[in-house]
Amino acid sequence: MISGDCTTSSLVLDGGSIIDQCIVTAGERGTFFLEQHLLYVVLGGSVKLVCGRQTWTVGKNEMILLRRAQSVSYEKQGSEETGLFESQLFAINDELLKDFLTSQQVQIPQMTEALGTQVSPMSDRLVAYCWSLSPYFNNPSQVNPGLLRLKVMELLYNVMDCSKNIFRQMLQLRHPLRTDIHRVVEENYTSPISLEELAYLSGRSLSSFKREFQEIYGESPARWIRQKRLSKAHQMLQASNLSVADVAYSLGFENPTHFSRIFKQQYGISPSSVA
Repeated sequence: MISGDCTTSSLVLDGGSIIDQCIVTAGERGTFFLEQHLLYVVLGGSVKLVCGRQTWTVGKNEMILLRRAQSVSYEKQGSEETGLFESQLFAINDELLKDFLTSQQVQIPQMTEALGTQVSPMSDRLVAYCWSLSPYFNNPSQVNPGLLRLKVMELLYNVMDCSKNIFRQMLQLRHPLRTDIHRVVEENYTSPISLEELAYLSGRSLSSFKREFQEIYGESPARWIRQKRLSKAHQMLQASNLSVADVAYSLGFENPTHFSRIFKQQYGISPSSVA
C-alpha cells in the first residue's frame, strides 16, 4: 500500500494490501511514497503529515484522504495514556469505488471544482467500525475474501454518512478534475513519480499534460524535473550534512550512482566535492 511506513499487520484482497494496521511507540518519523489512494485513520495518538507545501496534524478519531503518487513525511506521537500511536490505513482503488457506486445505487453529487485535502472528524459509528476490525488482524490469512470485501463496502457507507467532504474527494479519485500544472509539479518533483502519475494528478491525459507543460515551461517535463532536482540537490549539498546518497534518495533519484553521473555532467564536479 505504501513504501516506508511501519505496519504490524495487513488484510489482503485480490493479491494486494487493502487494510493495514499500525501500532508503534511515540516519536517514529520517516517518509513514505503512496502507491495507492489512502484513507489514513488515527485511533490513538496523533501524526503530523507533510506533503509538498502542505502540513496536516491528524489526531485521535480523525481521518484524512491522501492521493496516490505522492511522497509524505510523517512524525507520529503516542497518546498520553498508553504512549502508543494506533492507526488503520485503507487502500481506496477505482474498482472498489465502482463496485460500491453501482451495486449500492449511490447517487453521485455533481462536482465542478477540486476539493482540497483536509482532516475530518470520525463519527462514533466509524470509530466503532475501525475497532471492530481488530480481531481480523489476529489471523489475516483466515479472513474470507467475500467478507473482507463486505467490510470495505461497510467502510465506504460509514465514510459517506460521516464526512461528505471525504466521500466527495473519493469520488474525484476516479475522475480527477483539472488541477493547475504549476502546483502539481512543484509539489511532486522530488517524489519518485512517473509522468503518467503526474498527468493523473493534474486531471489530464499524458499527451495533454506533456503538451500543456511544454507550452508553460518551454521544455519537456522530464528535462524540467531533472534540472529542478539537480538544482535542489546542489543547494542541499551546500547547506546540509546529508550524504550524497541521502540527497539523491530524498529528491526522487533511485540510483545514487546515476545521480552522481548526471550531477557531474551538469556542474562539472562530483556531488561529493560539493558536500
